[in-house]
Amino acid sequence: MLRQLKEPFQYQRSGEAVESTAAGKGKRKPRAQNMSQTLKQMWSYLILYKGRLAAVIVMVILSSAFSLLGPYMAGTAIDRFLMNRDSGIIVFLLLMALVYALHSITMWLQSIWMITISQKTVYRMRVELFDHLHRLPIPFFSKRQHGELMSRVTNDIENVSSSLNSSVIQVFSSILLLVGTVSVMLSLSPLLTLLTFLVVPLMVLGMKWITKQTGRLFKAQQRNLGDLNGYIEETLSGQRIVKAFSQEKTVISAFKERNERIRVSGFWAQTISGFIPKLMNALNNLSFTIIAGIGAIFVLNDQITVGTIIIFVEYSRQFTRPLNDLANQWNTLLSAVAGAERVFDVLSEDEERKDEGAARELAEVSGKVVFDKVTFAYEGRTATISEVSFEATPGETIALVGPTGAGKTTLIQLLCRFYDPSSGSIMIDGHDTRTLKRENLRSHMAFVLQDPFLFEGTIYENIRYGKLDATDLEVQQAAKLANAHSFISRLKDGYGTVLKSDGSGISQGQKQLLAIARAILADPSILVLDEATSSIDTVTEIKIQEALQRLMKGRTSFVIAHRLNTIQQADQIVVLRDGAILEKGSHSQLLMQKGFYSSLVNGQLNNGMLSESD
Repeated sequence: MLRQLKEPFQYQRSGEAVESTAAGKGKRKPRAQNMSQTLKQMWSYLILYKGRLAAVIVMVILSSAFSLLGPYMAGTAIDRFLMNRDSGIIVFLLLMALVYALHSITMWLQSIWMITISQKTVYRMRVELFDHLHRLPIPFFSKRQHGELMSRVTNDIENVSSSLNSSVIQVFSSILLLVGTVSVMLSLSPLLTLLTFLVVPLMVLGMKWITKQTGRLFKAQQRNLGDLNGYIEETLSGQRIVKAFSQEKTVISAFKERNERIRVSGFWAQTISGFIPKLMNALNNLSFTIIAGIGAIFVLNDQITVGTIIIFVEYSRQFTRPLNDLANQWNTLLSAVAGAERVFDVLSEDEERKDEGAARELAEVSGKVVFDKVTFAYEGRTATISEVSFEATPGETIALVGPTGAGKTTLIQLLCRFYDPSSGSIMIDGHDTRTLKRENLRSHMAFVLQDPFLFEGTIYENIRYGKLDATDLEVQQAAKLANAHSFISRLKDGYGTVLKSDGSGISQGQKQLLAIARAILADPSILVLDEATSSIDTVTEIKIQEALQRLMKGRTSFVIAHRLNTIQQADQIVVLRDGAILEKGSHSQLLMQKGFYSSLVNGQLNNGMLSESD
């Protein structure tokens, strides 16, 4: 994943596309509400390859023409060369062979070209979906299971791929064959054609009932599959907790329930859709019996020839075969539509608010941060932050303290523009953060979180994530400043050691040191520390504290902490409760006030802990 960082890399809930607003939201495409809308959106992807698609259509037309010509030539051969014993049968048979050969060639070409189109289309869809996911706001991911989202990027798009590879060609080809077959049959014998059509109403009624059932079942199958993938991802990620609390039987039982839902929906979807070929075969045999019986009578009365009967028998089969193919491909198409709707459902989600048209970039940031009467409320909720005001001077360390739910993390999210204040403003070096480009704003920040996240890749690559163009020497210097160089050197492959995505193979403290090295390499002006020394042993904590002191030197730092030694060293402590500032000042000043902070220190610091972060 890390090796790909340097490589380059929409629907509304209802109604029409929405133009960009003053708030900065981008345009959204109509959301897929039904099959026709979804197919229309799919067409918008296919039309991008209109040249090759036109070539496929030409090949489909030619293959259909050759398919219609073959049976006609077979009937003609019987009348001319077997019944009337005309000469030239060898040449005629060679022409027939050529027709069937051309039919095979055109079928092969249309298949190859359509596969190319379908793979390019789903590649484009994956890129667009993955890109869109990275432009969605943070709250979107907090409401969705990651495994379920992964299912949309993989399984659902793969369903679309499978359908495009075969269904699009098959549907178009089947329609052409139906039209051509009916035209030729009418020209040969309107009466026999009418008799053949007797089975059509039965086919239509049967297909209508079956597809109505399977459409619902295929959607349920895709939904259940996404739910199962989300549950698997969740339980595998939390495997330590599962084992620690001996909940293996519980999660296995829950897995079986979800797996059973997929089995049931898949069973009925496949079973009911399996009725279609059997229904078509039965009606096909009925049609053949009618044509053979009535046709024999016509031949005896010299109304038609034996060759015509042969042609009609072949065309009657050719007439029901496209119907059968349409029915089978319809089920595949329904499954693909179900997957495509889930993809377009994500694409319909509002992106993170776009930067204002006049948004600017800051080349340098000194680190002066001012919160001025900042109020914020999540959608449909009461205010989480209310009238918060304080100032951080360049190089100052601000500790955010308070009980769970006080609003500490929300302040940090506002600072990073994961959200914007409902009222009030946050100023950086005199500039309202809402007037700055998000990417530029965050480029001046670095984060060291309570649970450091490492990507799959080498230690070099994980540290270099803070600055992708950093040299190996710069990476090593950052590791030394973070007190990580010594343990890295002891690893078998040193900085080339490949870590898994969860950082397995190294301790929690070592992961934290790598996260600090990553932040040092980024050289930020503003630093955010979210309980960076939580759950760390004393020896490792000393190393981390030393590394953090180097990292924080000369930088404006915001620290969410509940360890006393971290809080005492802060230049300013902001005490929050219920989203409002209760007290602020240095550690000694707040103790002298004998207020809420003092009670927390005296009452809750016997174990060295002040509060839990929210």
